Amino acid sequence: MSFPRAAGILLHPTSLPSRGGIGDFGPAAYKFADFLADARQGVWQVLPLGPLGYGNSPYSSTSAFAGNPLLISLERLAEHGWIDSAKVDGLGADSGSVEYDQVFANKLPLLFEAARKFVRVASGDARARLEGFRAENAWWLEDFVLFDALRAKYKLESWNQWPRDLARRETAALDKARKELRADLEIRSALQFAFHEQWQALRRYCSERSIRIVGDVAIFVNYDSADVWTHSDLFRLNGNLAPEVVSGVPPDFFSKNGQRWGNPLYRWDTMKARGYQWWIERLRWATCNCDYIRLDHFRGFDQFWEIPAADTTAVGGRWVDGPKDDLFHKLREALGGLPFFAEDLGYITPEVHALRDRLGIPGMSVLQFGFGDEGARMYLPHRSAGKVIYTGTHDNDTTLGWWNAAAPHERRNAEAYIGHADDGVHWAFIRAAQSSVASLSVVPLQDVLGLGSECRMNTPSLHGGNWKWRYAPGQLTTEVAAKLALLAEVTDRRPEPFPVVEDENFAA
Repeated sequence: MSFPRAAGILLHPTSLPSRGGIGDFGPAAYKFADFLADARQGVWQVLPLGPLGYGNSPYSSTSAFAGNPLLISLERLAEHGWIDSAKVDGLGADSGSVEYDQVFANKLPLLFEAARKFVRVASGDARARLEGFRAENAWWLEDFVLFDALRAKYKLESWNQWPRDLARRETAALDKARKELRADLEIRSALQFAFHEQWQALRRYCSERSIRIVGDVAIFVNYDSADVWTHSDLFRLNGNLAPEVVSGVPPDFFSKNGQRWGNPLYRWDTMKARGYQWWIERLRWATCNCDYIRLDHFRGFDQFWEIPAADTTAVGGRWVDGPKDDLFHKLREALGGLPFFAEDLGYITPEVHALRDRLGIPGMSVLQFGFGDEGARMYLPHRSAGKVIYTGTHDNDTTLGWWNAAAPHERRNAEAYIGHADDGVHWAFIRAAQSSVASLSVVPLQDVLGLGSECRMNTPSLHGGNWKWRYAPGQLTTEVAAKLALLAEVTDRRPEPFPVVEDENFAA
């Protein structure tokens, strides 16, 4: 798929300066959308929006379908009578980094209180909308809320540590659990309803301003997730329901032991025999919630690194063939198109590039990667035709941080290419990306604001301290918006109007 020429900003909603200690779909999200419109930005890219699992990473979720309740705005729930606004007034500050322990302790109980009240008193249209949401999404919702409730009951222990009959999803045990947890399941369903309504309302607001949402789908899912618990036969598990093999990447220049991610690997033969139905449902749902989708670790669809689960590093792994074209042909048949682009960074084989080209899926270019040796020039703007170009990604240092730590030859190469900029190296990178031949140009907000390494979103392989950054109220100035707008104008990246998402929203 070719994307219309446009510019955009990468910002995960948790990084918004919302009240409650974490960004959400409340007033700050709408102010950011207004900033994007004023800046003539046609794209808002987010990270995965699922409920958080280990390490609070959006790429480590307990569901491939559910939404993160912490992104629900209590302020907007109060506007619709879900909770007393006085209780919302006591929420934490709208500035400072996300302290997840505090957020879970302070915001989550209020969300459950609001959902409990809504379930008890909702009537008329509100009740009908909730029941309609539950009926339309029962195919994933019922298993997720049961998983979520059981996970809470067993104090966040992994599902394979639950009683054997529940871990193995024996019918009698599931029926008993649904009966005992009925009230809790209704509350958790209401939270998913609120997430869905607020997200679709925000999407509609963006659509009306010609802003498309770019979502993100990780190729693998967590072992401790509703997906693996519900569909254990689709994953490489042994007789004890533990992973036989897990995901990762092999040793390289940056890591002598490689990276052992630990996700369970798919039984691709079983998935193929079933027409890839789980993947079709997953990506259909993704395209219902976002306009474009970034496919993380695209290489894994061609070949993936298979590590014996007993190994503590990735050294003993091996490359194994993935589904290749077959999966995407089924997706195209089912979805009518492939509004995707591929994260194809790092060491990528010619076979991976050939797969992407055959499918017509754009790849990515990242400017920070382009100023090393001669082979790195593939990431530079003049070679980014048919791609999506970034100054950096959520896994990179900020551009200013990169520049301060860059090797002398990288600085020399960068200055030869982009020249000197009186307004900072970050603006030189932004101008280079925007003026490139790439279809989409996306810039992390940290680079727009010229922030340093202390504001990076994620440092891969670093345990703790990630996913915490938030920008401060007042940092999105009219001057910055005007500067971006003029650049979008002269680089022919003005946003194009497109059909507005049609959805009435109660909880929004």
